Amino acid sequence: MKTLRDVKVGDTVQVVKLHGEGAVKRRIMDMGITKGVEVYVRKLAPLGDPVEVNVRGYELSIRKADAEMIEVE
Repeated sequence: MKTLRDVKVGDTVQVVKLHGEGAVKRRIMDMGITKGVEVYVRKLAPLGDPVEVNVRGYELSIRKADAEMIEVE
């Protein structure tokens, strides 16, 4: 299983599944990250947290813990 945390800077991936439950999963979906959407990894902070991505035409910063819950291909 490949997660958003494993993706290298400059790669574009597609979301396959969201893991997690309840409020955490809902928060990720509210940010626009849903099944089938394309995500471009734009930047990675020096210590790896957060990850900056482009989703649905806007920039978004995601914590590593949240990025691990997003399965991609």
